[in-house]
Amino acid sequence: MSLAHDAGGYEGRFKLAGWFDAPAQQYGAHKLGMWLFLVTEILLFAGLFCVYSIYRARHPEIFIFAHNFLDTNLGALNTIILLFSSFTMAWGVRAAQLGQRRLLSLLLLITLLCAFGFLGVKAIEYNQKWKHGLLWGKNFDYEAIQSGEHGEEAGSATDDAHAPDDATVMEPQEADSAVAPAPASSAGLREPPLRSTIPAGAEAPAGLAETVDEAAAHGQLADIPRNVHIFFGIYFLMTGLHGLHVIAGMVVLSWLIRRSLRGDFGTKNFTAVDLGGLYWHLVDLIWIFLFPLLYLIH
Repeated sequence: MSLAHDAGGYEGRFKLAGWFDAPAQQYGAHKLGMWLFLVTEILLFAGLFCVYSIYRARHPEIFIFAHNFLDTNLGALNTIILLFSSFTMAWGVRAAQLGQRRLLSLLLLITLLCAFGFLGVKAIEYNQKWKHGLLWGKNFDYEAIQSGEHGEEAGSATDDAHAPDDATVMEPQEADSAVAPAPASSAGLREPPLRSTIPAGAEAPAGLAETVDEAAAHGQLADIPRNVHIFFGIYFLMTGLHGLHVIAGMVVLSWLIRRSLRGDFGTKNFTAVDLGGLYWHLVDLIWIFLFPLLYLIH
């Protein structure tokens, strides 16, 4: 039996609440409530974007340097996955409006699988950061970064001919030569130099990207910006919070799939699918902002 014939005359399990006069009034109230909730979510992430903007404006050298240690390919893959999931979610809402029950269940399932794929790729990224000591606060392993143990994650792959030798490694300025790095902590992590030969952005706005990119080349890193761990604190905070929203969306999608298989949705009752779609589109939209800010802009 075709989907069109299967959906013919289907209206779903619709119930008008006693405090509403008409189905349209109930639908409008539900949608207004969802939009108000989404506004609070936007305000939450807007605060984090402000934190990002302030730190980046004051210390661009940190963000330019740390950008080299993010995997742009994995970030782009996650962007494609979420964009495709938005398409299937929007298609699912339309299928619910037309009463196409089996197509709706299939599209919701595909969207849920995309969410699993997104989290799987993000888990690979997080594992790389954890293994190479690219973490927040005092967990950041400066010693591993300076010894080149970050592997091929930093920037594009280069061969040994492009690695800086002893003659090309950036040497600290004479004024800073007397400043010794802090001793290794009990956790095996080393604090950054008290002063860095990479100047702050406010002191050297011209040519800063080239200076930092040279310092972030493969091989022995002679110097890194101070407080570079701040970037990874912001990275984990923003992407981690977004990941929690993805998990919440997966719970909603699972609930919608269960109800769809039970036959709850149709031409007269698709509000839950519509509202779930709005939430999922917001999750996708937030990542559309996170991806260029963290992975591309440098």
